[in-house]
Amino acid sequence: MNLNQVTMPVSNMEEATAFYREMGFIQIVDTPHYARFECPEGDSTFSLSLTSGDCSNASVVYFETEKLDSWVNELKAKGFTFSQEPVDQPYLWREAVLFDPSGNKLKLYWAGENRKNPPWRVDRTS
Repeated sequence: MNLNQVTMPVSNMEEATAFYREMGFIQIVDTPHYARFECPEGDSTFSLSLTSGDCSNASVVYFETEKLDSWVNELKAKGFTFSQEPVDQPYLWREAVLFDPSGNKLKLYWAGENRKNPPWRVDRTS
């Protein structure tokens, strides 16, 4: 089994798709109510779905890159605003936080080996 994608609600599709393209994601579906993107590295995708109601979303979407600090600097040079600069977390990930135009929380991070194998990893087979 593999996670296919995550779909986030957006209130303005044109604004949202421009935001994610400017971040460097590759748009592969473009309709007035739905858009889908490929990540520039790996095989992951995510999508946006236009909503006419409340866009509040408590989920956090994580995008991983080994070049976290340089990516954040590139985005800041393009005018992106971060609510948290890259910082080392006690759970051994380095993270920066920003929000898309619809208020979806995004974390850009690097965890390396600790993403799947932290020192406190448990092995449960059942």
